[in-house]
Amino acid sequence: MNAPLPVIAQADPGASYRAQKTEIDIAVARALNSGWYILGAEGAAFEREFGAWLGDGMHAVGCANGTDALALILRGMDIGPGSTVVTVSHTAVATVAAIEMVGATPLLLDIDPEHYTMDADELAAVLEDPPPGIPPIRAVILVHIYGQAGDIGPMLAACEKAGVPLIEDCAQCHGATIGGQKLGTLGAAAAFSLYPTKNLGALGDGGVLATPDKALAERIAAIRQYGWRERYVSSLVGVNSRLDEVQAAILRVKLPVLDAGNARRRAIAARYDAALAGTALTPPARRADSEHVFHQYVLRSAARGELMARLKADGVGTGIHYPVPVHEQSAYAGRIAMGPAGCAETSRAAGEVFSLPMYPELTDAQVALICGAIARL
Repeated sequence: MNAPLPVIAQADPGASYRAQKTEIDIAVARALNSGWYILGAEGAAFEREFGAWLGDGMHAVGCANGTDALALILRGMDIGPGSTVVTVSHTAVATVAAIEMVGATPLLLDIDPEHYTMDADELAAVLEDPPPGIPPIRAVILVHIYGQAGDIGPMLAACEKAGVPLIEDCAQCHGATIGGQKLGTLGAAAAFSLYPTKNLGALGDGGVLATPDKALAERIAAIRQYGWRERYVSSLVGVNSRLDEVQAAILRVKLPVLDAGNARRRAIAARYDAALAGTALTPPARRADSEHVFHQYVLRSAARGELMARLKADGVGTGIHYPVPVHEQSAYAGRIAMGPAGCAETSRAAGEVFSLPMYPELTDAQVALICGAIARL
């Protein structure tokens, strides 16, 4: 009997460390030798560099993780109890957890089944005529999922008409663009996770938020450390959510190669696209006038379990992002408000989506093996 093939991991954050081990080790040693480990020179430099990478006029604030980045934006906007925040159920649960962390009420909408992002028509409908029995809608969180843009143009128009800010959840879209403009620069503010598997990932937890509003950024920077503008004196009600100096130093090494890593992801995706020709599977849709950065390369099939098993037998790991929609999870089911569509497309997608291996460090030989396996599906 032949031994099973070693499986290519669907994600491999250790590969990103190995790819830049020398530079990362030097940066970590620099941070450790500085003797200053929280909110020091490394964090301040990363904030400046990340803001500049996003574009002119963007102000970045580091924090402990991507969930906190969303919650800090809401706190900075005084959105909490007595407020509803609109988002989707097809997302990492962190999006909804952040809303509840500040005491606000989530309202979950359905997705466009082709791109898996918020349905712009349903958003316009609920902003025009909110469901009964919920607090006033005070904000919208658009999740740019899997590495590409949501349908942000009409959503911005609907939010402007309703007088509510649009917040971008950019946890999976570092470097993606629409209309030539980076995601995270279009709404009132944006939150980025820096979890190790992200396109820009730390080697531990980390997050960063960004906004063109300097006053909002300064307010949030105080809130993330107990509301201090003067040490030990809280001028605002705050929390403790700080990006540590070691992670900031690591991120400063990784940020300059992010665009090249995204280009490698797109090249791998193009090879997967070609391998799918002649199969019953369809490559992931790309939104017009946008540049996808393929945090995930997502396929869809009613025979998902069988296909994942066949790929594993051929040495290809897969993942599911996400197997259970937020509104169906036991912690939330039956108590979370939903839009008029009832998240029907979300539930269908959750039973069918699966993700192929996708990270810049995949070798050409590994990509060839994966392409051969998917061509046989």
